[in-house]
Amino acid sequence: MNEFFMKKLLKLLTILCVIACCISVPKVEARVRRYKWEVKYEFKSPDCYRKLAITINGRSPGPSIIAQRGDTIIIELKNSLLTENTAIHWHGIRQIGTPWMDGTEGVTQCPILPGDTFEYKFVVDRPGTYLYHAHYGMQREAGLYGSIRVLLPESESEPFSYDYDRSIILNDWYHNSTYEQSAGLSSIPFAWSVLIQGRGKFNCTTPGLPTGLCNASNPECAPYALKVVPGKTYRLRIGSLTALSALSFEIEGHNMTVVEADGHYVDPFVVKNLFIYSGETYSVLIVANQDPSRNYWASAKVVSRPSTTPNGLAILNYYPNHPRRNPSTNPPIGPHWDDVRSRLSQSQSIKARPGFIHTPPQRSDRVIVMLNTQNNVSGYRRWSVNNVSFNLPHTPYLIAYKYNMLHAFDQQQPPEGYDSATYDIYRVQENANATISNAAYRLKLNTTVDIILQNSNTMNRNNSETHPWHLHGHDFWVLGYGEGKFDRVNDSSKFNLVDPIMKNTVAVQPFGWTALRFEANNPGVWAFHCHIESHFFMGMGVVFEEGVEQVGELPTSIMGCGDTKRYFKP
Repeated sequence: MNEFFMKKLLKLLTILCVIACCISVPKVEARVRRYKWEVKYEFKSPDCYRKLAITINGRSPGPSIIAQRGDTIIIELKNSLLTENTAIHWHGIRQIGTPWMDGTEGVTQCPILPGDTFEYKFVVDRPGTYLYHAHYGMQREAGLYGSIRVLLPESESEPFSYDYDRSIILNDWYHNSTYEQSAGLSSIPFAWSVLIQGRGKFNCTTPGLPTGLCNASNPECAPYALKVVPGKTYRLRIGSLTALSALSFEIEGHNMTVVEADGHYVDPFVVKNLFIYSGETYSVLIVANQDPSRNYWASAKVVSRPSTTPNGLAILNYYPNHPRRNPSTNPPIGPHWDDVRSRLSQSQSIKARPGFIHTPPQRSDRVIVMLNTQNNVSGYRRWSVNNVSFNLPHTPYLIAYKYNMLHAFDQQQPPEGYDSATYDIYRVQENANATISNAAYRLKLNTTVDIILQNSNTMNRNNSETHPWHLHGHDFWVLGYGEGKFDRVNDSSKFNLVDPIMKNTVAVQPFGWTALRFEANNPGVWAFHCHIESHFFMGMGVVFEEGVEQVGELPTSIMGCGDTKRYFKP
């Protein structure tokens, strides 16, 4: 080839390279993932005791939602409960641009009536580990829940490596119905179990059990078996949807490296046992590096309250051992139930992973201090925030604000604090000024809000409970934890403003405080409440409104209750 043709070829190659560089690589198109679900009652024996459970397509836990970031999820949900309304909340999904799909009955939608079919449609906008569960009455603890796993696009990778990905939900399971519990938790004996991925083992020889309802040999209550291949690394996405209990989860002989919390990467740290509270999700990495000739116990123990309930048990099944082959060892005992310091220490260890830190605003525009109290109001025991016990209105807030139906709920602003100078958090208080209200906090759009959660004594002497608080529609920065009464001057100066983790659920420990910060940048109306089912049912929650005027036209499918009936078009 002569010099002339060489120059021509080089020029042509240069032009082709320029063209190639200018052409952008096409983005992977987001998918639409469709699900068709039927919610109905079925008899189940998850812990060997037969009772009615609420299922999705016959399953409890329900089907897992597995998607990639940016995918649209469409769920056609038929309510076949016959005599009961329902609604499902997509826990941890922020519903940016679709606040009416949050699935919170009384806040963002009317309930789905028996026999009706409702379509949920929303985008999963970031990777992580999330949950879904009923948000109507106390249906969550009847079995209506499941997991959501949002993956990165295939062209991207996590900042840690693993071979296999698994989801596990921890739950507590009660033998009395949700109606009996809402009427006063009155069954005798008050019987319950801890479930791992929907399976547990209740003692069928417990005195007082009705004849024929408990069968210890029922294969439905055989321990859940997680199969592992020796030498491989597993990402376990662990979520808790307990109705009451805080738990400690551990796997016999295996350390766990915490790498994700509520959809955010954690600066990795190693634990023997993982403390987890209702509404939280964590990803941990385990390596199947123990003796492969046997299986190992996984155990979930009740902490934060005294309990005689046996640990929930599952089996880490080393292939090719049989999954029903019980380990020859005793299950891990777990930490003592009242070891608050260990639980607080783990919470304080959770920091954002370097390279994935979302730096919080250095100052807030508003501070709301929320004293978690217990009261007697009109002869009923209630949970309260600043002595105000919350009740949902008949007309959902989102619709009421959008269509100016403000008569539908109380308009007096809830209190933004309490008399911290004189209130003794260590003493039983009469709280004679306690009231019941459904008023909401109105937040200015795009402002920064600090929430200080303060725990105090209940109506029982020397007693303060652990409360996991969950915020809908947002993530928040966890700025700090402390023991005793929050000091607005000294404790605020110690906030972590460098690498705080972002979460959607956080615990406040007995006689302690937790500080969080969030940006009110998601137009809508959002619940913020204790994720213990009975505590929210009994009034431990609030509602935030922000920028509803910027919310688009509401679908009529979310209407049909209270004052929204005139807007409903079947």
